[in-house]
Amino acid sequence: MRHLIILAALPVLMACADAEPRVEADAVDPSTAVAGEVEKSEMADMGPGVDLTTLPAGAYSAEMGHAYIQFSYDHQGYSRPILRWSDFDATVNYDPETPENSTLNVVIPVASIDSNVDAFNTHLKSADFFDVATYPTITFASTNVEIHPGGHGIVTGNLTIKDVTRPISFEGTINKIGKSRSGTDMFGLSGTGKLKRSDFGVDLYAPLVGDDVDLVMEVEFQKDE
Repeated sequence: MRHLIILAALPVLMACADAEPRVEADAVDPSTAVAGEVEKSEMADMGPGVDLTTLPAGAYSAEMGHAYIQFSYDHQGYSRPILRWSDFDATVNYDPETPENSTLNVVIPVASIDSNVDAFNTHLKSADFFDVATYPTITFASTNVEIHPGGHGIVTGNLTIKDVTRPISFEGTINKIGKSRSGTDMFGLSGTGKLKRSDFGVDLYAPLVGDDVDLVMEVEFQKDE
């Protein structure tokens, strides 16, 4: 069974290895302000979703033929580059009796980052940014799940990049519940989130290159056998 973390990856941009001591969150206080916190009023702006009550309980893993985590940021005002990870593990444990006890976990191998430019990929993996040799993974572990009418919800959890852990929230929509061609239960999820890369020590070239990062997740999950 795959191990997870959504983010986001999740997510999740350039990091800088500076000489100053890194601030690490040994214990994240859930009562503190959450990065990218989603206002419930924003749910009305989301597209139509489907009710989760028909989804069977159990563990679901990302079907990597239809799973995407990407992020974008402002590049000196000229454009918003779109980067993605080509590999990650994501797992949902769904509890229909008490949906708030459901969990989402994601693990992203940072080396799978893809900017569509080989030289940039190499630079992103270096100590200037993600420092893959020292910090090979990004993780997300949910701490709270809110399920709202119409197939919408908010997932809050701890995002860890370069050993810096901070709370972050993602808003999501359940697009469809059904079965795969082989008869396996499955569902599709669209999610979005925001973070500041400087919160994770990934602030090289900021503010010339934007500090705000937009995350997008499109994942189809299938029930584990």
